[in-house]
Amino acid sequence: MTIAIGNKMPDGTFGIMTSSGPGSLSTGELFAGKKVVLVSVPGAFTPTCSMNHLPGYVELANELAAKGVDTLACMAVNDVFVMSAWGKDRNVGDKITMLADGNGDYTRALGLELDARSFGMGMRGQRFAIVVDDGVATHVAIEAPAEFEVSKAEAILAAL
Repeated sequence: MTIAIGNKMPDGTFGIMTSSGPGSLSTGELFAGKKVVLVSVPGAFTPTCSMNHLPGYVELANELAAKGVDTLACMAVNDVFVMSAWGKDRNVGDKITMLADGNGDYTRALGLELDARSFGMGMRGQRFAIVVDDGVATHVAIEAPAEFEVSKAEAILAAL
């Protein structure tokens, strides 16, 4: 079942890079008592993700915070090392929490897998953005295949 407005976000754990190396962040730690924008991209370092999707959130981080967003988080079915390197490459600093869903477990729990085997990328996550308020999805924006409209930072800012 695909996550929908009003659904509680599933429990899970993400990989994150800490000052002492790889660590983890539970969904409870991420969502409890906060408004979070959770953005998913099919892959770190891929063209649309690197040139448009993630940079849009970096550029609009302050405006999103002004609308009450406590945390911006970007996830992908990549490992923690790739997500950390991508965050550094895109200069996210402390504006965005980079989340690794290395085995795609959280992506599957959301019902938002993307079968990218036909172009050599295996199972990935669809491109989407979810606004989460204290663990409940209040806005779900899932892109149609090969689209980049409803999950971009400007669209989420307008939806808040």
